[in-house]
Amino acid sequence: YMDVEGLKKFNKNKKLIKKFAKKYNAFLASDALIKQIPRLLGPGLNKAGKFPSLITHEDDLKSKVTELQSSVKFQLKKVLCLGVAGGNVSMTPEQ
Repeated sequence: YMDVEGLKKFNKNKKLIKKFAKKYNAFLASDALIKQIPRLLGPGLNKAGKFPSLITHEDDLKSKVTELQSSVKFQLKKVLCLGVAGGNVSMTPEQ
């Protein structure tokens, strides 16, 4: 948990923001805080690919965390298609 005062302590220090972003897999933030993050931290979280996801007071926090944990991010360069082999744990290696 970190509030606006905690974010102000980073003072746009790139090294501290980078270290902070490495420490966590994902971030959640309220609507009011998301608008302030670029101004308080600069582009550090965006560059790390960890800009916070929006969470509202109606959202179920547990389901939002589960959704974030089960999502996978891909960064595609020039080719805009992706081939993926899908499977299930109950399948045999031949399947």
